Amino acid sequence: MLRAGIVGLPNVGKSTLFNAVVANAKAQAANFPFCTIEPNVGVVAVPDDRLPVLAKISESVDVVPARVEFVDIAGLVKGASQGEGLGNQFLANIREVDAIVHVVRCFENDDIIHVAGSIDPMRDIDIINLELVLSDLAQIERRIERARKMAKTSKEAQAEVATLETLITALNAGKQARQVNLTEEEELLVKPLGLLTRKPVIYAANVSEDDLASGNEWVEKVREFAAQENAQVVIVSAQVESELIDLPEEDRAEFLESLGVEEGGLKSLIRATYQLLGLRTYFTTGPKETRAWTIHAGMSAPQAAGVIHTDFERGFIRAETVAYDDLVTTGSMNAAKEKGLVRSEGKDYTVQEGDVMLFRFNV
Repeated sequence: MLRAGIVGLPNVGKSTLFNAVVANAKAQAANFPFCTIEPNVGVVAVPDDRLPVLAKISESVDVVPARVEFVDIAGLVKGASQGEGLGNQFLANIREVDAIVHVVRCFENDDIIHVAGSIDPMRDIDIINLELVLSDLAQIERRIERARKMAKTSKEAQAEVATLETLITALNAGKQARQVNLTEEEELLVKPLGLLTRKPVIYAANVSEDDLASGNEWVEKVREFAAQENAQVVIVSAQVESELIDLPEEDRAEFLESLGVEEGGLKSLIRATYQLLGLRTYFTTGPKETRAWTIHAGMSAPQAAGVIHTDFERGFIRAETVAYDDLVTTGSMNAAKEKGLVRSEGKDYTVQEGDVMLFRFNV
């Protein structure tokens, strides 16, 4: 299961948002910096409206959604890369995740202290990004010293030095490592470093409930900045999400409608994180259960089968496959077969988003 780390300055709503994300998480949320020290971890279901539809067709007893792990990482401050505010520990926590959800405060509230004394999303983003860049530079500089010594006798080390020098140049110019185009070979050379600014990022603009439907001027500034990185921005309201948790299911839609939205930003954030990690979903469905399975984009049918069990991949024969839309349109697997919409796919087939699959294999 891949992990997304929730990061940001102290008191921007990270832990409140995390509590809402995992619904029953135990992350402490309070109005003082470094309230969170050890990272809190929660596994969340990926919202998918296709699951109940498939379950109804198959009359499934159980429905099992795809899942993503979220990690609530303590707030970073200026100087974190030099150890300020337990910064080294917190940066190490970020190094262990696969993607970053960068929470940015885009709301006014005199009762919630901002560490810088005022609301300025672009300043806050710059503080966090600078600390990540400085941490990456330190990481690269330690590695490049060793690589230069090895480069005297190793062509691979020479290639590594060249790649690291390219990254150093970009980072010193104020860019993030993810903005540097690397070849597949170069990517493999730097992967062990776990560069923080190489990780994909989503900016979660945390707003008041009044701004959830349309955002505000601060959100627009965040969007303009994110566009330069080809990053996504999701509007969320940690305040609203925390209130939704306490409401009965039947009252949630009415509450959101009163705010002018169909759903809270939380579902959008979870889905966006899932996509950011390069994940795709295929389904298995039957009377026992309908389940969403998580794979990486580009996986072959045998690899997708291996996600269920390694024996499925090892003994793979073929996959009976139908597109979700075709199955729903025809109303049943038998009807889809009669119309020739169920395909027999072999080992070279690349699984598509929303495929409904049944694997044939030898034990």
